[in-house]
Amino acid sequence: MGKPAATDRPCLTPLSHSFTLDGNIYVASERAGKRVMQSVAGFIRRRLKLKVNEAKSAVARPQDRKFLGFSFTGGREPKRRIAPKALLRCKQRVRELTRRTRGISLEQMTKELATDLRGWKSYFAFSQTPSVLRRLEEWIRRRLRSMIWKQWKRGTVRFEKLRQRNIRPALAAQTAGSPHGPWRLANSPALQSALPIAYFDALGLPRLVDVALAQLN
Repeated sequence: MGKPAATDRPCLTPLSHSFTLDGNIYVASERAGKRVMQSVAGFIRRRLKLKVNEAKSAVARPQDRKFLGFSFTGGREPKRRIAPKALLRCKQRVRELTRRTRGISLEQMTKELATDLRGWKSYFAFSQTPSVLRRLEEWIRRRLRSMIWKQWKRGTVRFEKLRQRNIRPALAAQTAGSPHGPWRLANSPALQSALPIAYFDALGLPRLVDVALAQLN
């Protein structure tokens, strides 16, 4: 066989690669932090020939910084906590999955939500602040109650649904005819009794607190 023509050879395009490494270093004082930061930044520049992102580099209290979605509480005995921005992202994802306009059943919605929450729970089980997870659980259930209340729409339907769930006639009528919005009513005694935690357990909505509590015991 003859030598292949130049046009038969594969065209190789040079590629450039970039990567980012993040890290936190904890020391006893701000003075020590500044000294260590100067030393480490110099080592990265001179020895490793890499750039340091000055905009993301800082000497600060542990509770004011985040790393991989985690932060710390203040006080003499700091604990690992979920960073506020990570909580906001989780809530935004829950809002996206529980939009009433999606046009899917509650069962399908809960199934998709449960998949996300199990992954989120597995990652953040390393947290040492179960009260944060407990409040997030309560917020998610309130969000779902609010969505269900909107689905029931009319006052007569809402009254019937509450009565089917053994809510007293007077309380069912008062709640069904309330001028308050779905979010406020989602935290009302009638809806908390009609749609209790066990109701969402039966739908397959995972708890977020148990793993964190087990680690603390």
